[in-house]
Amino acid sequence: MRKIRIFEHISLDGVIEHDAPYEYGAWTTPYRSPQGAAILFEAYGPGFDLLLGRTTYDIFSNFWPNAGDFPMANAINAAIKYVVTHNPEDLTWGPFQALDKNTVEAIQKLKSSEGAEIIVVGSSTLTSLLLDKGLVDEVVLITYPVILGRGKRILADSIDARQLEFVESKSTPTGLLINTYRHLGPLKKD
Repeated sequence: MRKIRIFEHISLDGVIEHDAPYEYGAWTTPYRSPQGAAILFEAYGPGFDLLLGRTTYDIFSNFWPNAGDFPMANAINAAIKYVVTHNPEDLTWGPFQALDKNTVEAIQKLKSSEGAEIIVVGSSTLTSLLLDKGLVDEVVLITYPVILGRGKRILADSIDARQLEFVESKSTPTGLLINTYRHLGPLKKD
């Protein structure tokens, strides 16, 4: 069985990084560093595949193939990209596999198969679905020391409460916290 791990870049108040028009669109840039990239790459693990929503796939396909020759770019470009999409015919950045129309069933089948761990980056709609259906093993939050006040949030309002267990925390020289949590399931009621 494959592990599914969610990685989200997030502000202290729960805003995730996105490319939509936004006054502080590049708010993560000042916190990037070679040391931070190495710590994040280590957190991804030695081999992984990607599970992406279509919007994130399109953003990544415009950046990563031209990012240069370095470990993170090489690993992302080599990973199989499992893409949730209604238009699989125009996928070009591979290796890739479009998932069946029944997203939950397709991801359950993928999770139960043999292979590398599966990393979900961005893809906030997919992240909410995966957590709500109990298909996530770990959540890794790359937390930036900023409060943005408004913007796209990490989860949909419709998701049921979930319980996580702290696994580890690492920090970067620029103040990022990379916190890993194990997904335990629905939050228990008193």
